[in-house]
Formats: sequence, C-alpha cells, structure tokens
Amino acid sequence: MPALPVYWELLLGLIIFLVTAAGWGMFFLKPAWFPLAITAAGVDWDNQFSRTLWITGAIFTAAQLGLVWVIIRKKRARTEPEKPEATWLEYLWTGATAVLFLSLAVAGSRGWASIPQNRPGVELIEVYAHQFAWNFRYPGPDHRFGKTSLALISDSGGNSLGIDPKDSRGKDDFVTSTLRVPVGRPVLLLLHSRDVIHDFFVRELRTKQDVVPGMEIPLEILVDRPGQWEIACAELCGLGHSQMRSLLIALPPDEFDRWKASGGTN
Repeated sequence: MPALPVYWELLLGLIIFLVTAAGWGMFFLKPAWFPLAITAAGVDWDNQFSRTLWITGAIFTAAQLGLVWVIIRKKRARTEPEKPEATWLEYLWTGATAVLFLSLAVAGSRGWASIPQNRPGVELIEVYAHQFAWNFRYPGPDHRFGKTSLALISDSGGNSLGIDPKDSRGKDDFVTSTLRVPVGRPVLLLLHSRDVIHDFFVRELRTKQDVVPGMEIPLEILVDRPGQWEIACAELCGLGHSQMRSLLIALPPDEFDRWKASGGTN
C-alpha cells in the first residue's frame, strides 16, 4: 500500500485533534445531559456519571494526542530500523484498564445493589402495568392490601386490578391513574404486570425498572421536592406503547396525608 503524502497525514492529525477538542468542549459548554434530579440517589448517580466521564475523557484525550504524534512522526519512522515490541507496555495498559474498569463498576454498584424492604415509616404503593396504562393502588386506614385475582379483572367493569370484593382488607383500598407520593418520605413501590414486560421509567428519578409478569418487583424512591414528572414505559410493549404514560406527583407530606385520607378524591 503506497504511503500517504505528508500533507494528508498532517490533515488526518488535525482532524483527530479537532474531534478531541470538540469532545472536551462538551464538558465546558455544560450541555443538558440530564434534567434536574429530584432525589439524593439521583444526584449521586449524576456525580458518578460525571466522574466516569472525566476519567474516560482524559484517557480519550491522551489516546487521541498519541495518535496525532504517531501520524506526525510516521514518515521519520519509515527510515528508522524496526524496534522490538514493548510487551511490558501492553501488560501495563491492559492491567491499568482492568483496574480502572473494576473500580468504576464497584463505585457505581452501591445504588442498584441495594435491596428495598418494607419497614416502618415507608409509604407502600402497588404499581400495576398493562397494555397500555398504569394504575396505582393505595391501602386504606388498615394499611393492608386486599387480594387480587386475574379472573376478576374487568377494565369495562372498573376493576382493572382484579380486586376481590369479598376480601374485607381491600374494602378501603383505592386505585388512581396517577402516582402521588409524599415529599421527603421513603416510598416502596411494588411493581406488577398483568400481560407483557413493561418498564417503569422516570427521568428525574434516574430510575428505569423492568416490570415482569408473574413477579412482584420492589422499588424504593424518596423524592425531595414537590412537583410533577412524566412516568413512561421504556420497554416496547405493543402498538400503543408510545401512549403508555402517567404522572408522578410529589406533594408536601401534610397535603399527601389529606389526599390519602380522602381516598384519593381530593
């Protein structure tokens, strides 16, 4: 293969340099990577993401500058005798990459590796997904959910969850189409799907959790500011997938308690 003219080599080096500079520019121009996080866990996730970007960005820059240097010196290297391979250098960068990767993986595992548990002071809410809607069930004053059965499900009859009317524990349960939670209070969501795999996704929570049929999947959240945000299904679940949306509404604790005491009517 014939060698490229020197000016083409210099042009290639310049292009690599400009790409590297553009990548660094994204850090300093502060692009809108994510919307504002509404939980402390979300802030931690953003910080971990930023640390990872800075580390990998520095490595990327060093690699690209090394390529520029190699391209510029390429012509001179053609006239020099071939040097023996530096095997120790290959071991060094392979080992350093492995240590860096494992360190970042361990640092980022603290969030997803935790196991949510029901405990005193936690607000318990059941989340039901089906094509193509979300429903949320709250326990009444007895703080217990009634039984459900697939055989009792009737969307047209107003029983989309299949709540057993004969179970006294479910008499005070109520179901809503939007998810209301108290600010500053831990909430344990129990995720269910009655048909296919769905995915509970709220950008501002930095949370994306699959909802699998036949399983009850716990997900703990703690919203630290009032407001409302979109809940989307992030798993392709059928023709109406794009319309499967709801709202997460965070209320001050006293306002949430009044709303819950009213059975979700106010």
